[in-house]
Amino acid sequence: MTDAAAGMGRAASDARKLDAVATGPMLAADGRPLKASLNRALRAQKLRALALIAPLLLFILVTFIAPIADMLFRSVENQIVSETLPRTVIALETWQETSQLPGEDAYAALAYDFMEAAERREHTRVGSRLNYETTGMSSLFRQSGRGIDDVGEIYADQFVALNPAWEEPATWVALMASERWQAEAAEAETDTALPRFELAPGIAEALPETADAYRSFARTIMSEDEDDPRAEEPWNTVYLALYRDLLAGTGGYDGPQAALLNEAATAVPGFEAVSVQAQFADINEDWADTEVWETIEAFSDPYTAGYFLAAIDMQLTPDGIEAQPEEQQIYILLFQRTIFMSLMITFSCILLGYPIAYLLSNLPMRTSNLLLILVLLPFWTSLLVRTSAWKVLLQQEGVINDILVWIGLVADDARLQLINNQLGTIIAMTHILLPFMILPLYSVMKTIPPSYVRAAKSLGATDWTAFWRVYFPQSVPGIGAGCILVFILAIGYYITPELVGGRTGTFISNRIAFHISSSLNWGLAAALGSILLALVLALYWLYDRIVGIDNVKLG
Repeated sequence: MTDAAAGMGRAASDARKLDAVATGPMLAADGRPLKASLNRALRAQKLRALALIAPLLLFILVTFIAPIADMLFRSVENQIVSETLPRTVIALETWQETSQLPGEDAYAALAYDFMEAAERREHTRVGSRLNYETTGMSSLFRQSGRGIDDVGEIYADQFVALNPAWEEPATWVALMASERWQAEAAEAETDTALPRFELAPGIAEALPETADAYRSFARTIMSEDEDDPRAEEPWNTVYLALYRDLLAGTGGYDGPQAALLNEAATAVPGFEAVSVQAQFADINEDWADTEVWETIEAFSDPYTAGYFLAAIDMQLTPDGIEAQPEEQQIYILLFQRTIFMSLMITFSCILLGYPIAYLLSNLPMRTSNLLLILVLLPFWTSLLVRTSAWKVLLQQEGVINDILVWIGLVADDARLQLINNQLGTIIAMTHILLPFMILPLYSVMKTIPPSYVRAAKSLGATDWTAFWRVYFPQSVPGIGAGCILVFILAIGYYITPELVGGRTGTFISNRIAFHISSSLNWGLAAALGSILLALVLALYWLYDRIVGIDNVKLG
């Protein structure tokens, strides 16, 4: 009885252990929970897979994603104006009456900015940027860069005549530089080892414009010319700033050179005064034109929609968005022409490529391989050579016109115009892109069993019915693949249209290439490229909705 009870107790204990195992987490061989071990193994597998594709992912990121991102940024980036003319941009924020010229403060701010930009050789870049919006800005900025030294000279002469100490660099250093900077500069062994210039405490409050102008002078000559401010007389614009500050009041300054400054403050009201506007007008009379200031003000923001507006024949003006003059509206026409001609080239490739691919896929292997070499032959010839050959063939005194005249189809005095127009571009590009249509079609047609067509004919279908109802639907994936390849390649071509297109046969890509390599208007080129990319993606989406991207196959 006792043994039976003990056996029943052991059985109950074993049952409880089994229940605990059944209700607890399932363990792996190493004692860890099985679920955690599986997650760890899957995570390690994903990391190994990521490590395998990482080089390709990095290559795509560097060569594809990064250039597209840079293009999109350049299409709206406009920081050169605000970074090169910061004081002018701030001064123009209060300019409300755009029908009148801005005040003296704006001209003074321009003088300080322009002097620094000219020393850094950045004024021509700003002029080139603004010249995209208003013709003549580039030459205006170049000429002003040569004459900006004269702005403020009248005040420099009067300060020096008042007291020759104003001509001494040491006077300006004692007035403007902090004691720490002077001490560190004294310990520097060479001009290149000078510390970054620092203003003296309180000088910016007493002489705000002068302190800002002198700081720009000191830092610019140190970085650009590797000169020492302690040995260089300030720019004339610094004297202009000093005159304006003293005329407004010194603000109770009692630091170094206070006596000299008070003497000048007393004499300044008697100085001969010339407006800054008049000094700029002496450099170039266009500075008295409100259109110049309107252009600077309109494109003073660090980011702008001006490039995109120009890409659709619009323009940004102080009064808002307006259409470009009719004689300058070209880009919408080029986009329309690009889409139309790319579609015509794609359609031409289908008409010519489908019969060739059908023939290649139904001939014996030996014969089709030989003919396929002829299809691939254009790939072994330079694109420039092929395009130049078409230029010879298509001209009015070329081979094609000579043959047509010889067989009597065309009169000698009525030769066809086959080049320097849209027709010449379509013919040349159809020849160049035809293999990209034939190869996808051939690869798909090669997989279509001939028995399908024979079965349709045995059931009473005519040759045409068997082809149209049985064979053609199975070749549609090849047509889709060929169309995408040809269309995308065609829409971005620029060499062939440039050589044979003339005035009416060029693509939008030709203007993009022009702005990148010739006019250097990279912002407009980026905007045009972004719009072209958006058009391609929109057409790709439309193709997917109508045909279905799943129907695109390469065999």
